[in-house]
Amino acid sequence: MAKQRVLIADDEESYRFILNNQLTEAGYTVFVAADGDEAIKTLKAEKIDVALVDINMPKIGGLGVMKFIKEQRLKTQVIVLTGYADLRVAMEAKENGAVDFINKPFTLSDVLSSIKQAIK
Repeated sequence: MAKQRVLIADDEESYRFILNNQLTEAGYTVFVAADGDEAIKTLKAEKIDVALVDINMPKIGGLGVMKFIKEQRLKTQVIVLTGYADLRVAMEAKENGAVDFINKPFTLSDVLSSIKQAIK
């Protein structure tokens, strides 16, 4: 079976670094993006199974990335990473296809179980 492909789109370098290392160790093929623009470029170039997307990013935010995935009818499952638990944003993310939400700071086990759920 091919490795599951995960995109980490977060403007915080520390989150990208930690998640990249941990998910690679867990056996995933990992791609990283520092903003929504980079995330969309990766989504155009690669088949991504799960995207971990931060809501607040420069250039294009997480909702913009989700809208792109929805418009392109990609099979990518989206998990929202957020430091701001805002109900309005959560509702909008859900409408745009988010399958789960993970509040920052998070534990690795939260992220891994959310990815496993999304892939099912």
